[in-house]
Amino acid sequence: MKLHRSLSPRQEALHERALYSAILALQSPDELRAFFRDLCTPAELQAMSDRWAVVELLGRGLAYREIQKLTGVSVTTIGRVARYLTNGNGGYAMVAERLRGSRQG
Repeated sequence: MKLHRSLSPRQEALHERALYSAILALQSPDELRAFFRDLCTPAELQAMSDRWAVVELLGRGLAYREIQKLTGVSVTTIGRVARYLTNGNGGYAMVAERLRGSRQG
């Protein structure tokens, strides 16, 4: 993460927390879509969408090369997503599990 020269690490952390609070204030997929389309460039949105697609396909047990063929995402990115899925902060796994549970329930 890039640090602003004029902001302390504490200020950076507060800005990050404020962003998460803003996201939590949104109440529907349409609101989330509008917010993210204002917040992110089209390329950033595409990159995040691609990574999430990779999480879902890895969860189905697909091989990296098969995921690459289906999504166009590089094998390097697929490997990075897989690494964070197993050894990251737990975010990918938590949300994937919640979505699996909501589909089964």
